[in-house]
Amino acid sequence: MATEPSSGSAVAGYVRRYNRKTRWFHAVSYTILVVLFGTGWWLTLGNEGRPSILARVSGVPDTRIHTLTGWVSAAVAVVGLLAGRRALRTFLDESVRSDPGDLEWFRRWPVAVLTGRFPPHRGHFDPGQRLFNLAIAVCLLVVIASGVGLAWLSGGSLFTVLVRVHRWGTYVGTALILGHVTIASGILPGYRGAWKSMHLGGRLPVQVARRLWPSSTSSSLRGNRSNEGSGQRDQGKDRPS
Repeated sequence: MATEPSSGSAVAGYVRRYNRKTRWFHAVSYTILVVLFGTGWWLTLGNEGRPSILARVSGVPDTRIHTLTGWVSAAVAVVGLLAGRRALRTFLDESVRSDPGDLEWFRRWPVAVLTGRFPPHRGHFDPGQRLFNLAIAVCLLVVIASGVGLAWLSGGSLFTVLVRVHRWGTYVGTALILGHVTIASGILPGYRGAWKSMHLGGRLPVQVARRLWPSSTSSSLRGNRSNEGSGQRDQGKDRPS
């Protein structure tokens, strides 16, 4: 989850909240999680003896796919933590913060998801995103760590405990991911268009950005106008008199 908010760029009525590396990391992460949680639920529902579509296409048993995907997710997490330390620090700073008005944001959120009239908030993430970021980060850490333990152990009391932890981590993680997909997809009227911030080049219409993230959007646009003004002044200085 080491995703870094970008400084934001505006072109012809659009802003980019996330840079290319962040968008690619997000795409790789959710692809891995779809396979990991998908095979996990397939096996949990008692289908170990019945190959899934993915198992039939790949010729690899679901148990093997699940284990391999778990190792891949662990490797991606480690690489993300090591290679994206600055991004992780920014992610944590923006997710842990608490500002005046956050409780009011949560109070009005159930109606705002239908009307789009969200209360103002500060920071790159809204209060709901901050809570989700921390919850999903802890949940995935639990799922991956317990899965690694299960892959190493073959039995015993610790194995039994890890099975329960892994199962409950899967339950909570699934609920969080489904909630995230529901909101990010724009099914709810208030979040219509939000998916564009992370997909198809990350070009998010300014009006959508202002509706969902007013403070950070205004700061980004002010910064862009300031940079453009500085560039124009520099060009003027370079012109021959």
